[in-house]
This record gives sequence, structure tokens and C-alpha cells, in this order.
Amino acid sequence: MDRKRTSRYARGFSGWTGESEVMNRAKFGASVMLLAMLALPPLARPQAVGDHQYTSEAIELGSRIYTSQCALCHGPQGALVDGIDLRLGIFRGVASDEDLRRVIAEGSGEGQMPATALGENEMEGIIAYIRAGFDPEGVAVRIGDAARGEELFYGRGGCADCHRVNGEGPRTAPDLSDIGAIRTPAVLQLNLLDPAAALMPINRAVRLVTFDEEVVSGRRLNEDTHTVQVLDSAERLRSFAKAELGSFEISREPSKPPIDMNEEEVADLVAFLLTLRGAL
Repeated sequence: MDRKRTSRYARGFSGWTGESEVMNRAKFGASVMLLAMLALPPLARPQAVGDHQYTSEAIELGSRIYTSQCALCHGPQGALVDGIDLRLGIFRGVASDEDLRRVIAEGSGEGQMPATALGENEMEGIIAYIRAGFDPEGVAVRIGDAARGEELFYGRGGCADCHRVNGEGPRTAPDLSDIGAIRTPAVLQLNLLDPAAALMPINRAVRLVTFDEEVVSGRRLNEDTHTVQVLDSAERLRSFAKAELGSFEISREPSKPPIDMNEEEVADLVAFLLTLRGAL
């Protein structure tokens, strides 16, 4: 490797510069970052995740109601009724929070589960406790209507523009075919509302520049000490030896902004994502 290439490689991977240049760049970078943050439109900032979740007070209330009114039939862990595991979110004919509300209020199974008269706070509490997985200190995410969520996924939400599901769609973003089986509702919700906080390192966008000055942008699929594999913007699998790269940059920011949806729509979209369970 000639001296010119060695220098470019060092700058690309170690970020080495002189001390004064580092200070100047840091000051300039901080100013640019501040201006960029101030310039962001409101919808580009993460939403308050708590606005889309049940409160800890509701979960605690629900735990008391469940113990006194539900545990006798469903059991302490919610798994005594055949085909139902309330703690794990396994139901019969129930998906959304509204479904749960209806079954609790009206009963089901031709009288096998009697109707239960609860006040609004009590009803919200028992649903929160179930959604928290029977953990009084857990996170209870609101779950909406999966059919409406599917419409949002393939429509206004724009999710299908990047994500692949069950063999259909682009590969520029992670495949979501089994996302409902490997991610909790809380993690799915966080990905929608604050993608920067939930982004896994392997899914960060990358930008590579070879010594031949070819610029490659895409999604990192794999990386080891000496090589990196990337799915580029044209969905081509590319493999590079790091010694052949002039620079290799990994973005700290997600490729998408926080989703522009209201509380009900976020709950619907989470409900749909939970139905994507692959071949399970």
C-alpha cells in the first residue's frame, strides 16, 4: 500500500487529525448540530413514549383486581384456561385492547366466562396488567386493531416502502416477517416513536468509499475484523476488505424519523406487527 493510501485509510478508520483541527471541528460540529436540532419540524422529534402506554398506577390497580376477580378461574399466571395464556398474550378471538374490554364486560363462551362489571379505571387497570405480562413493574403498551394497522403499514405509514414481509417488498430495511415473534410490544412501539433509541447496531446505515473513489451507501449485514458486507441502495450484496477502503462510516442516526401517527394509529400498527410471526 502506498503512503497516500495509508494516510487515507488512517483518516477513515481512526479519525486522526491534529489537535487544533479537532477542537475547531468539534466547535463547528456542535454549532451545526444545534442548528439542525432547532430546525427540525415537530413531527421529526421523538414522541413521548409514555403517552402510548398505560401508567404504572393502572398496572398496580389491575394486579389487585386480577387477584381478587380473575385468578380463581384463570390462575395466578393466567394459564389455567385451555388455549389461553394471559401473561404471554395468547388469547382466543381477542387481539386488541377493545377486544379485551368487550370480553371482560360482556363475557364469552356461552357463559363459561361471565360478564364482569368494572368501572372505567378498573377496566383500564386490568387491561394494563395483562398487557404488562402480569409484571406490576412492567411496561404495558396499548394494542389496537391489527386490520387497521395493516392498512397503515401498506398505506400512509410507508413501512412497506422499505421493509420486506413474507417474501414481498424491498430489502433495504430489515425483514419484518417474524418481528412479532422476536420483539415485545414495548420494543415495537419504541421503534416507531423513537427509532434512534431502539436501533440495533447491525441495522445502522453505512457509507463506504473505496480507494477507487466509489461511494457505496446501504445497510450493513455483517462485519468482522477485516471485512464488511453491505446491502447497497440497489439491493446488491457487496463485500469489501477494510484494507481496500478509504473511509467507512457508520451512521448514528436511524434512516427514518419518528412516525407521524396519533396514539390510536400507533396502537393499531403495533397490533399488526405483532401478527407477523413467520412460520411459527
